[in-house]
Amino acid sequence: MSVVHILDSRDRRLNEAGLWIAKLDKGLSKDDEKSLQHWLAVDAENREVFLQMAEMWDKMDMLSRLSELFPKTPEKQRRPVRSVLAIAASVLILAVVGLWGMMGISPDISGKANISELAVVGGIYETSVGEYSIVTLPDGTELVLNTNSLVRMNYTDQRRILLLERGEVHVKVARDISRPLSLFAGTQEIRAVGTEFNVEINSDQKIELVVTEGKVLVGVHQQMTKDETELLLVNLPSSTTSVSEGEAIILGSADEEVDEISPEEIAVKLSWQQGNLIFRGESLAAAVDEIGRYTTVEFVILDENLKKLRISGLFKAGDVDGLLTTLEENFNITHTFGEKGNVILSSS
Repeated sequence: MSVVHILDSRDRRLNEAGLWIAKLDKGLSKDDEKSLQHWLAVDAENREVFLQMAEMWDKMDMLSRLSELFPKTPEKQRRPVRSVLAIAASVLILAVVGLWGMMGISPDISGKANISELAVVGGIYETSVGEYSIVTLPDGTELVLNTNSLVRMNYTDQRRILLLERGEVHVKVARDISRPLSLFAGTQEIRAVGTEFNVEINSDQKIELVVTEGKVLVGVHQQMTKDETELLLVNLPSSTTSVSEGEAIILGSADEEVDEISPEEIAVKLSWQQGNLIFRGESLAAAVDEIGRYTTVEFVILDENLKKLRISGLFKAGDVDGLLTTLEENFNITHTFGEKGNVILSSS
């Protein structure tokens, strides 16, 4: 199989277009609008790729906002969206309909990500595979739960306790100096007064923390049990780590170093809140693993070389049909279904 290697400029342009679409989903500030205007005006190819990606996801509100930014831009014939995929053979662009069809969930034709009702039983907030949900707690704190996540809540007059048992959650903490909020993930405690942060328990049980606003303190409780969180621990361990806005840390790793993270990287990490996944040169194996979080379908890659193939682009979370079609049409990667219903990927 021959693989076409795209130019750095093309790869970068597609990455930037995907980031702008993610920002448009969330809303642009005045400065963002000026930056987008400049980016679209500096190179005609930027505008063309951006429009093609926006049209693919049927984001008519994006196209409308774009026309407001450039009201006098002349019309011209654009290349079909498929040509972008053919030219950029290492870029996968996925559609959303396939996932919802396989899961028996009706797609949201408005173009926004599907948000399901949370199952709430006795302070338990849970999402199933392929859905994410938003809930406001009694104190005004907002939780956004990603796919297959579970959070337990325990509030008293003195403490606010959250226990993340699995998955990923973004927390926007309602400010209350007299009653700090602690999120426990394993033996790690993340404490905040009024801030925003994102926590994910990944497949090897490492805990990724990204702080998007304010500052949090992190400490480890030795041999902590679930019962101890119900006793509402008052004191953080004597050794704590401070993590501030624009910083990230992998808790439970060998070094646990605090790293700076750019606004663009944060947008990529939180793109799941708009139902999107953005990849910027990850391997096919890593991308398939991430997409697999949003579907019950299991993928198996037989060819070791395929696992190393690098991809970039904007994806819809868990779109199995779109993934298989794009792999076959652009990479000559075929698929078969195994006895257990898994999808086996191989070179044609």
